[in-house]
This record gives sequence, structure tokens and C-alpha cells, in this order.
Amino acid sequence: MSRGGRNKSRDEPERRCIVTGETGPKSGFVRFVVGPEDVIFPDVTGKLPGRGIYVSADRGVLEKAVAKRMFSKGAKKQVRIPEDLVDQVEAGLLKRLQDAIAIARKAGRAVAGYEKVKAMLDREEARVLLQATDGSERGKGKLSTPQGGKWIGFLTADELGQAFGRDRVIHAAVASGTLAQRIVEEAARLQGMRHTEGGIPAAERESKNA
Repeated sequence: MSRGGRNKSRDEPERRCIVTGETGPKSGFVRFVVGPEDVIFPDVTGKLPGRGIYVSADRGVLEKAVAKRMFSKGAKKQVRIPEDLVDQVEAGLLKRLQDAIAIARKAGRAVAGYEKVKAMLDREEARVLLQATDGSERGKGKLSTPQGGKWIGFLTADELGQAFGRDRVIHAAVASGTLAQRIVEEAARLQGMRHTEGGIPAAERESKNA
């Protein structure tokens, strides 16, 4: 099992972090490439041309890569690192997660709103329960994580709302399937890039305090 509790698969390509030396499925890493004028560019889609440089999807690890200029070692030449590289990665991963949720919504595999989410949970169709950090703790406590499923609780109501084309969303759920798995993986990468307190990711702090 790799960072973040991801299960390794023999069929999934493994990558190595330039900072920790840790290897694992590429879904647990952020890929970077050297762009024009030797500037390091985050490739959150994993599809840009060029030799990939991989860093674990963890804010502290990425900050160390920047501070110690480890990208030059990975690129085997001197490269330029944007001052806002870490923020670029977080923003890119947030958009990836929101896009994945939006695709699930359009496919009829994701719903928003307390009653719709409760109905999906009651039918045991849900794989993922998403709840906004700034939602009522009392209201959120009335819904339970699907049996054998995942709970994602580190997005704000505004961020979750954008995925559904609304101003704000407090409760959402995704039905079982490949889209749910993609959302879980994208959420794990974004969670790792969010600020931490005492080394504990935001979602874990919320879970402990619930």
C-alpha cells in the first residue's frame, strides 16, 4: 500500500518521487515537465509531452522539492521554478476534482442536496459522500459514509458548488463505478496538497472532530 492508503496494482505504472525516493502508482504523484525557457510546469493531467518528473502528492514534499531545488536534479539540468508553483498545483488539482465531479453529474452518477443524497445512500447506490467543510455539523452528521465507501470532507461549499453549477453545495454523493474511483483518486491528491496543521490533513482533522 502506498502513500495515502492507495492500493498498488501490478497493472498500474509506478513512479518514483524525486524527494523521498518512494515509489508507487502514478495516481499518488504529481507530474512535472520542463517547459519553454526551462521553466518547471505542473502537468496535473499527466499528458504533456516531455520527460516526466514526479513528486508525491503532498504539500510538504513539494515545498521541499522547491526549497532544495531538486527539480534541477530530476531534469538533469538547471531549471527555473515559478514562485507560485505549489499554489499552481493545488489549483490544478482542485479543477481536476471539480471536473471529475461535473462529469459524474452530467452522466447521472452524482447528485447534490440533502434529500437526493439521502435517497442515494438509502438505496445503497452511493460510493462517495462529499460534504462541505463550512456546512452545519449537525446536518452533516445525519448522513453516513456509504458501507465500504469514501467520505470527502475538505472542500468548501463554494468549491463543491462549482462542480454542480451552483453557488453552494453542502451535501453530494457519487454512485459506484469508474467515475467514483477517479473522484476518490483526485481527492486524495488534492487533500495531500492542502495546508496541514500538525502534519494532519484537513479531512482527517474534520473526521477526528466529527
